[in-house]
Amino acid sequence: MTRLVSQEIRPDDLVGTAGELLAGGFRVALIAGHDDGPFGLRAVYLFTAAAGDRRVELHVRLDRTHPHLPSLAALSFPAGRFEREMHDLYGIVPDNHPLPQRLVRHFHWPTNWHPMLADAGEPPEFGDQDGPYPFRTVEGPGVYEIPVGPVHAGLIEPGHFRFSVVGETILNLKARLWFVHKGLEKLFHGRRPEHGIEIAERVSGDTSVGHTLAYCLAVEDAQGIPVPVAHRRTRAILLELERIYNHVTDIGAICNDTGHGILNAHAGRIREQLLRLNDTVTGHRLLRGAIHPGGATVQQSPDVAVLRAIGADVAEVVDLALGHSVVRDRLAGTAVLTGQQAADLGALGYVARASGLAVDARRDHPVAGLEFRPATHTQTGGDVLARFTVRAEEISASIDYIGQLLDEQPPDLDRADRPARSGVGIVEGWRGTIVHRVELDEEGTLTRVKIVDPSFFNWPALPVALTDTIVPDFPLTNKSFNLSYAGNDL
Repeated sequence: MTRLVSQEIRPDDLVGTAGELLAGGFRVALIAGHDDGPFGLRAVYLFTAAAGDRRVELHVRLDRTHPHLPSLAALSFPAGRFEREMHDLYGIVPDNHPLPQRLVRHFHWPTNWHPMLADAGEPPEFGDQDGPYPFRTVEGPGVYEIPVGPVHAGLIEPGHFRFSVVGETILNLKARLWFVHKGLEKLFHGRRPEHGIEIAERVSGDTSVGHTLAYCLAVEDAQGIPVPVAHRRTRAILLELERIYNHVTDIGAICNDTGHGILNAHAGRIREQLLRLNDTVTGHRLLRGAIHPGGATVQQSPDVAVLRAIGADVAEVVDLALGHSVVRDRLAGTAVLTGQQAADLGALGYVARASGLAVDARRDHPVAGLEFRPATHTQTGGDVLARFTVRAEEISASIDYIGQLLDEQPPDLDRADRPARSGVGIVEGWRGTIVHRVELDEEGTLTRVKIVDPSFFNWPALPVALTDTIVPDFPLTNKSFNLSYAGNDL
């Protein structure tokens, strides 16, 4: 059973309280700014821990005329990035932050305009560059820079990568994101919860199930809506179907970046089979339209025999890849993210598991209400090979898990909680842990939705893994991480 402790604290008590939670095994899952109108501003800190699915919320009220609080950046790297985001969007200042420069707001945004404030109004005209952006300068004999993006080939969203290189060796890489900040969280404000589904499904197009489920769990938590166990099983199945087709896609793309295009073609063939299967289950190739507050509606269950045949097909592609000495040598030892680095950065999902961290919200924060869980596969190499292998193992585990979900009939654990007017949803999406937090007014209208895609945590790990690699490693490594621009640039 989820255990939530919510408490209001003074700014002076924030560092001490947060330090105790972090020392006790909690992690920073979310930090969100709030504009409470005449009551001032508020910062909400969500800490989660795996044992017993524990959750702690800290609420810090701030004077609108002097919205300052102490920074937690010295205690938690992810906290420092959340604080910079909160400063950009709400004007809440983290005092003594070691890197207080802008994160979300680019340097042509007006200096004192914070778009999430209730009285922010329409976006003003962008002015002159308040910059330039302070990229780290690397100097020395033979050092030069390679700028990549923000506009890329294909359909991906914009992101700028600035390489400092000597010869072909990468000395430093900076990823600059948030070119298309969409104000997505503010679009939820004033809507009824059921009318927020279409936004949640489009936070990141390849993660429709993960974000929609996290959003619905948060709404159900806030409103005390019970979910029948059969619907929980259906939701878990949809989550695994989304995991499978995305992992298959990336396995093919990684092979393609080693020059083995025929395996990518076969992965594309298998992906198409999976998308057609998704369509038969939900009526949508990306599994949209199935999950809603209180349940899930599908046209039919997936055919496990078809899934197992697809699993065998995937396994053959993986065996051909790893049995090819050129492919395996290209993946092995490339772009290593150590376990310590992954832990320090707060990495999530297959990126963390490939570095030996057994983090998995399906086990740590179960949402299906079921006794059985999919196996959590880890590797310790932390390289592209490890990330490739973890994904391949997860495909097989997901297919087995779907078979369990369809075969077994667990007891119905339905119960309605007391409505709390705020709620949290935690889901292990295919990239990693997704968190949504919602607040509702007395009429049940959304007043705040905070979204955290795992890419927010994992983007800083990409430059770390690429340090001392070579420039040609970038496309391969980038695909092994496959982080979302849309899920990050909200």
